[in-house]
Amino acid sequence: MGERWTLLVVRNSLTGMTRFEHFQQSLGIAPNVLTDRLARLTDAGVLAHRKYQDRPERFEYVPTDKGRALWPVLAAMIAWGDSYYPPPAGSPKLLLHDGCGGRIAAELICTSCAAAVAPDAVTAVDGPGAP
Repeated sequence: MGERWTLLVVRNSLTGMTRFEHFQQSLGIAPNVLTDRLARLTDAGVLAHRKYQDRPERFEYVPTDKGRALWPVLAAMIAWGDSYYPPPAGSPKLLLHDGCGGRIAAELICTSCAAAVAPDAVTAVDGPGAP
C-alpha cells in the first residue's frame, strides 16, 4: 500500500473504475507502473481481475472483500488531504452518497454506544495476540 500510485489505484477502483485505460487516463500513470500496481494488488487479493473481452484479451479490475475493507481508510485519508492540503481549485475528488447526494464523513464510531470517537478518547490495551 505504501508504493506510489497504489492508494490512488485502490481509491479509483473503490469508486467504480475497473479498466486499465480508465485508470491510466484518470491518474496520468505510466502503463508499466500501472501494470505493476495492478499485478501487485491482484496478487495481494485487494483486486480481482476478470476477463471482459476475448480478442484481444482484456481484463477489468474489481475490488475484493479485502479491497472493500480499505474503504474507511481511504475515505479518512481523502478527508485528511482535503482538510490539510486542499488544492487552490478545491478538492480533486468528492465522496457523495448516491442515496441523497450528501458528502461522506469519515468517522470512527464506538461499537457499543455509537458515539463518534476522537483520538483523545481512546485507550489502547493489549489484545489477545499481544506477547
